[in-house]
Amino acid sequence: MTSNIAGSATSNIAESATSNIAESAKAFPGTARVEMVMGLPVSVDIRTALPARELAPLLNDAFAWLRWVDDTFSPVKEDSQIGRLNRGQTIRQIPELIEVLHRCDELTQATDGWFEARINGVIDPSGYIKGWALERLSRALSNAGAGDHRITAGDDIRVRGSAAPGKRWRIGVRDPRKDVVRKVVFANDLGIATSGGAPIVNPHTGEVQEGLGSVTVIGPDLGLADAYATAIYAMGPLLARRFAAGLGESGPYQTMIIARDGQETSTPGFTDYSGAEARLAG
Repeated sequence: MTSNIAGSATSNIAESATSNIAESAKAFPGTARVEMVMGLPVSVDIRTALPARELAPLLNDAFAWLRWVDDTFSPVKEDSQIGRLNRGQTIRQIPELIEVLHRCDELTQATDGWFEARINGVIDPSGYIKGWALERLSRALSNAGAGDHRITAGDDIRVRGSAAPGKRWRIGVRDPRKDVVRKVVFANDLGIATSGGAPIVNPHTGEVQEGLGSVTVIGPDLGLADAYATAIYAMGPLLARRFAAGLGESGPYQTMIIARDGQETSTPGFTDYSGAEARLAG
């Protein structure tokens, strides 16, 4: 995690979230911090018992990385690399930029065009970049010795390790439209991405998709889960259920779909993280 970006934006929301996280974590080793990045409060909660002299730099580097991602990939910042690319200006040959654009193209193929970062000549990797950034951060924290952590940015969550000795993380999956918990997931190593809180465009028509309430995808890579959730939401009800079923049968990514009327449909593997056995084990 490297960046020359310094400083942090804070708000009353972030300060309140920091207080809540600190309260929940104070019985365990580690530390937590919330800062405003990408226009929303992002929290990093580390539960690994590390010396304070190591924890503070880890958190500083974590938020520096996230700000660098925002400054590089934001489609609304004029001087970001994505902004410059969309205006046909010279960009820096950043390996991460090449990686993200290549992965977005792969995801377009994997979803039959339902995930699309290039619409009407404009590049916008927003449906992938937040999950990708948190996934990269989670791996970096683990490599630095902070293997027990939870990172939350809006409706994207990455957990790893344990919330407390012998305890898996307990994550409430919220309906972004009604702000109610629809499912509780228990896990030691999982990415959880939910789409539906912000408008998502059907890439085949250019119109905002309004056929679903929300889509949550869980799996081992938060970037992929984020992109799949975006694509499945864009598909609309019928195709979404069909694609989610195939995705669950062929690999580790499982889906919960909430219809506009509140009806819930989940792939079988989703219940492995939220059923009675998961609660007892967690």
